[in-house]
Amino acid sequence: MSEEKIIICRCEDITLEEVREAIKNGFTTIEEIKRILRTGMGPCQGKSCGLLIAREISQITGTPIEEIELQNIRPPYGGILFKEILNNVGDKIEK
Repeated sequence: MSEEKIIICRCEDITLEEVREAIKNGFTTIEEIKRILRTGMGPCQGKSCGLLIAREISQITGTPIEEIELQNIRPPYGGILFKEILNNVGDKIEK
């Protein structure tokens, strides 16, 4: 398998080749790459791909990796049942 076909963002199925192409086209921040490729917008919120993309930006642009602004990593989200909401509302009403 070619190195270029390596999946960088598993949530959005983005390859190393796509990330490198975006950087070569002038998108040199994680935020810019996120906006055009949707990296970091899946369930992991960039926890797995953010540092990999920062490393690629650093290697291609020559910018030290410490100077590359990382995206904000948000906690995982999950569903909530209506009965959980109703139980909380019921608790507040009884008080």
